[in-house]
Amino acid sequence: MATSQDEKKMKILCLHGFRTSGSFLQRQISKWDPSIFSQFDLDFPDGVFPAGGKSEIEGIFPPPYFEWFQFDKGATLSALLLGYQAQGKVLKDHPPFKLFVSVSGSKFRDPSICDVAYKDTIKVKSVHFIGAKDWLKEPSEELATAFDSPLIIRHPQGHTVPRLGSILCCNTDEAATEQVRAWTTEIFSHNNKILKGENHELENGETKVDDEEKQPEEVSNKIDTAQVQQDGIGIELKREVEVVKA
Repeated sequence: MATSQDEKKMKILCLHGFRTSGSFLQRQISKWDPSIFSQFDLDFPDGVFPAGGKSEIEGIFPPPYFEWFQFDKGATLSALLLGYQAQGKVLKDHPPFKLFVSVSGSKFRDPSICDVAYKDTIKVKSVHFIGAKDWLKEPSEELATAFDSPLIIRHPQGHTVPRLGSILCCNTDEAATEQVRAWTTEIFSHNNKILKGENHELENGETKVDDEEKQPEEVSNKIDTAQVQQDGIGIELKREVEVVKA
């Protein structure tokens, strides 16, 4: 779905992994199908601390390298911020975050943090990339359970950003690309309806949709994990996604 001039792009804050950099993550994401995030502005900042030791990407990507608050990954930090914001602990003046993309993410282990950040199910649309050979596979699975109706993308690689553009090439795996594209399109379309004032709030807080909006052309994109497992990425949907065709 192309973005028209009167549609404001949503912004995504992209936090890189341990002892890497924003430019390295940007290069990794650039290998994905460009249509997935075509409706968004992606921002790739560097971590706040210089790398305190050897980086695993030395010789692969040039320095400098950075860390986030001297712990592992951006995905872990991002999930923490979402949970803390939901509990009113941080970012009180910032609008609620609308989406979360996790690549090999995990929860914090400190009980005092977990009791706050993951106290309630996080009501943010999320997609979780989990590698079959990733040493953080189980922690990534655990993080996904903290979210409401997460979309889980399974790939055969390890602790890395999967190359969606090269893996999703056959007819079966094309379904996985379509699922991620549908996920971003759904979020973008919903956000633009809110910005345009097409949704109206009732007194009880529920959302009322005009009659002409109630019956859009929709397609169900529910798919079982087993359907998308050969030679590439597998999808596990914890919910049924309804996508309005553009």
